[in-house]
Amino acid sequence: MTITQNRITELFAQKSERLLNVYFTAGFPQLTDTRTVLRGLQQAGVDLVEIGMPYSDPVADGETIQQSNGVALENGMSLRVLFEQLAGCRQEINVPILLMGYVNPVLQFGVEAFCQKCQEVGVDGVILPDLPFDLFVDEYKAIFDRYGILNIFLITPQTSDERIRFIDEVSDGFIYMVSSASITGSVSGINDTMRAYFDRVQAMNLRNPRLIGFGINNQDTFDSACQFANGAIIGSAFIRHLQESGTSAEGIASFVQNIRR
Repeated sequence: MTITQNRITELFAQKSERLLNVYFTAGFPQLTDTRTVLRGLQQAGVDLVEIGMPYSDPVADGETIQQSNGVALENGMSLRVLFEQLAGCRQEINVPILLMGYVNPVLQFGVEAFCQKCQEVGVDGVILPDLPFDLFVDEYKAIFDRYGILNIFLITPQTSDERIRFIDEVSDGFIYMVSSASITGSVSGINDTMRAYFDRVQAMNLRNPRLIGFGINNQDTFDSACQFANGAIIGSAFIRHLQESGTSAEGIASFVQNIRR
């Protein structure tokens, strides 16, 4: 089933170049900052927003995002609280929203209850990097489709062409291209190995658009990524901004302008 009524697919139908997706951790720096940051990112003109669901053991993330997860959990953030904070947000927020995190809290919440809540509050898609692809297709895809929630898959330089084509065939929205096999926030710049990987995927002429993440932290890396994909994802650099400069709309706008300038 192809999901057509979704803000993510609508966005990519209207815009295909230089899309900026910004990640932040729910409940960071303060528990009540989630809506403030979301509002600030929309006002700053980002194309998509990825909200991190804090988890106690974020193994794929670097120190910056790990620390933000720890602070958010200490602040009292949970999936239940996040859904409460997002309730009614669609009265003021139009930008597509993704929830990103680890599958364990989703399983504890209940996959169907989770998808139902996502639909209820206006979440458009999720990214669950540790949800096995085959398990999703066999057991959960029908539930996600029923509630109109896109599940975005990650590919890495190690992902085979065959696997990439299968992911492209069974998913909608976009494909998250991890720039390297390292943790978030640990890559600096785009090297020749990454370029070869980007060229390989670009030559496959996939059905879905692609966004590049991991190591995108300034104007240069954003511009470079946009040469090989439809846009890029920034996470650790924005978390550091929130940590150092706070959540003011002006500060967030300045951060985004510096990436896109």
